Amino acid sequence: MFKYGVALKSLWFKECIRFLRIWIQTLVPPAITMSLYFVIFGNLIGSRIGDMGGFSYMEFIVPGLIMMSVITNSYSNVASSFYSTKFQKSIEELLVAPVPNYIIVLGYMGGGMTRGMLVGLIVTCVSLLFVDIQIHNVFVIIATVILTSAVFALGGLINAIYANSFDDISIIPTFVLTPLTYLGGVFYSITLLPEFWQGVSQINPIIYMVNAFRYGFLGVSDVDLSVAFGVLLLFITALFTVALTLIKKGVGLRH
Repeated sequence: MFKYGVALKSLWFKECIRFLRIWIQTLVPPAITMSLYFVIFGNLIGSRIGDMGGFSYMEFIVPGLIMMSVITNSYSNVASSFYSTKFQKSIEELLVAPVPNYIIVLGYMGGGMTRGMLVGLIVTCVSLLFVDIQIHNVFVIIATVILTSAVFALGGLINAIYANSFDDISIIPTFVLTPLTYLGGVFYSITLLPEFWQGVSQINPIIYMVNAFRYGFLGVSDVDLSVAFGVLLLFITALFTVALTLIKKGVGLRH
């Protein structure tokens, strides 16, 4: 690992510089979007809903909205960046370089995680304009955001590997990621659902990420914390293995 430290750092920094160079497109829009969520769902609708789980509705949805921004930005950063490398035909230079495939995966993964966590921090700062944030367990917050951003950065990489056009990298976020996020307990507690739908909701992996993150802030969760971290680690292991195998075999990369 340390032998290829320079290669990993170079690839990671390249990915970070890429989205920081166009920060008006990558960092500002999520802050504006989340501000609208805070105003519409938090202030306007939240005042009619009342308390949720012993907290004001605004306090309840803030962790979910932060996590939603982390998920979407971790995913989109890697998906767009890696596919652009394929589209520009510069992926060949990376594949023939004396760098192991796992370094390539870690480099792109690190770039996506960095953008996801940076946007999450920005959204957290924006949320302070609307509500006083309390922190129950900072270690759970940090662990959850790191693991979640890793999961979706790897998911974005796999999407980009299979993509054959720029349209292909928007299919998964539009038809899979967005519905799962909105049904992932961001705006409600799954305890409000009938028992059958509570069971169905537990199939959604985002439920575990949002609730673990919410526990870090509020100390409440609809799922067991150990199960949530188990799900995160399982997804990271599985997706990393899949991404590594695809790059090794040259799927979607060698023609």
